[in-house]
Amino acid sequence: MHQQYGKIILIIGILIMIIGIVVYFFGNKLPTPGSLPGDIKIDKGNTKIYIPITTMIILSILITVILRLINKFF
Repeated sequence: MHQQYGKIILIIGILIMIIGIVVYFFGNKLPTPGSLPGDIKIDKGNTKIYIPITTMIILSILITVILRLINKFF
């Protein structure tokens, strides 16, 4: 049981390290969430509507891949 927790912590640590490296080296070239093509922004008068369609699709894919990798090892 403790080995499974150790594997999960290792995988999470490796993912955080990879994300940190990517942000460190390519941070200024990466699009910011919310400014991706496909995200809808409506600004009329006092009303502001923001619908992050593309951002949510990308986050959904990333979370699915991470969860499948974790599920594959356990």
